[in-house]
Amino acid sequence: MRRKFYLILLFIFANIVFAIQHERIEKKYIAHIDADGVQRVNIKAGSYYFDPNYIVIKANIPAEFLIVRESVVTPHNFVLKINGTLIKEDITKEGTKIRFTPTETGKFEFYCDKKLPLFPSHKEKGMWGIIEVIK
Repeated sequence: MRRKFYLILLFIFANIVFAIQHERIEKKYIAHIDADGVQRVNIKAGSYYFDPNYIVIKANIPAEFLIVRESVVTPHNFVLKINGTLIKEDITKEGTKIRFTPTETGKFEFYCDKKLPLFPSHKEKGMWGIIEVIK
């Protein structure tokens, strides 16, 4: 009984500390088209954040994201539903390339869906962002 009380207390304390320390700051990045016609974006997957976390790309032009995991221990992934397709890839320390060609304009959420039991998901901790596709 006492152990359960301490676990609940620890869970509450961890969430309060996290909420105080992690204010979400939006970092907007407008992708440029390289000479080969591909929009390339480098993304850092840090401790419960993506940098940048707001990316603007153009429709009907191939996009390539290189996502590198900063943390050695904490696993992260990249989840995005775009063009009616679900993209879900684990992010490695060496970097994970995500390639797609956006055909629909609009705003699309990407996030990390990793989660430890009894703790908020990485998305709930602020590890999410927006891809805005423009004409």
